[in-house]
Amino acid sequence: MIIEPRVRGFLCTTTHPIGCARNVRQQIDYVQSHGPIAKGPKQALILGCSAGFGLATRITAAFGSKAKTLGVAFERPAERGRQASPGWYNSQAFDAEAQKAGLYAKTIMGDAFSDAVKNEVYQTLTDEVGPIDLLVYSLASPRRTRPQDGITYKSTLKTIGQPHTGKTLEFNTGVVSLYSLEPANEEEIAHTAMVMGGEDWSMWVDGLLERGLLAPGATVVAYSYIGPVITQTIYRNGTIGRAKDHLERTAKEIDAKLAAAPGVQGRAFVSVNKALVTQASSAIPYMPLYISLLYKVMKEKKCHEGCIEQIDRLFRDKLFGVSEVPVDAEGRIRVDDWEMRPDVQSAVEALWEKVTTENVAELSDLEGYRGEFLKLYGFKVEGVDYAADVPESAL
Repeated sequence: MIIEPRVRGFLCTTTHPIGCARNVRQQIDYVQSHGPIAKGPKQALILGCSAGFGLATRITAAFGSKAKTLGVAFERPAERGRQASPGWYNSQAFDAEAQKAGLYAKTIMGDAFSDAVKNEVYQTLTDEVGPIDLLVYSLASPRRTRPQDGITYKSTLKTIGQPHTGKTLEFNTGVVSLYSLEPANEEEIAHTAMVMGGEDWSMWVDGLLERGLLAPGATVVAYSYIGPVITQTIYRNGTIGRAKDHLERTAKEIDAKLAAAPGVQGRAFVSVNKALVTQASSAIPYMPLYISLLYKVMKEKKCHEGCIEQIDRLFRDKLFGVSEVPVDAEGRIRVDDWEMRPDVQSAVEALWEKVTTENVAELSDLEGYRGEFLKLYGFKVEGVDYAADVPESAL
């Protein structure tokens, strides 16, 4: 069958398995082209391993450090003539590439928030991998069922305190318009923190510690985002930001716990990463426009990075093989440092003030955004013949 992209809003309803596999291979090639990572991880657990930063992390650990990798993802297989989700194909492709390279890799498909998946991970580590020296928490979910009470909490994308109206971009049509958000109530704020905050991350660390599954000097990292002044009202000062604040407080608690754990004496960090085209960021108002403008500026200044470049730099320059991990005043690793350069942000802010539907194609990297979005689903990947039939065996 011939598979073409079908985009509806901020989702693509089709997936190209060969394109997904090729995208994984290209990321592997990028990491390998930079050689081995000095003092990199050897046994890694990646929670949220199937796309974006999580997939890039797994690729970097495996093909930059020859690490055994155990990944957890919640993805949908193919069914009733419908293609699987992109993350399903990404994970299959990664596992196949790792096997060809002689690397241990296993992917557990299920809800990482659940006790059942946690227990399956603990048993797999005990039986097949051993204590891990790297745990990366890269989950992105709109809801979480909390094992302690069985309640399903849902995250909310709202402001706090006051409503806000700002520019947004419908990237399929190129229409720039105004988008308004209402403030959240206290329950919505609390529920968002339950989903996107640090409680589940802390539960994972506690479970690994209790079972002796963290190796001496283990590194534990969660991914986050801060963003510029332009997106502060909706992002960092909104419900998502409140959840990220909780995540960062949790990092300090986990760090102290790991440092004091006998035989572990590990460390925990939040890594603040760059704004990139991901399935999650595409759904956040204002972000497609900001990212389109940011891409144009950073490409012109030759400091643009995608997910794999970001994580490769995180591993090589920030986390491993360095005498001391560089952090900001709040103890966070900043891999958004190039995004937040004053010259980059001032250029983006100037474009933001001028951008309209009529000039968005000229002032932004709209086509680049569209291409990166489609690449998430296996389209627009270099080296793939999209006019060729996709065999049923690939679905």
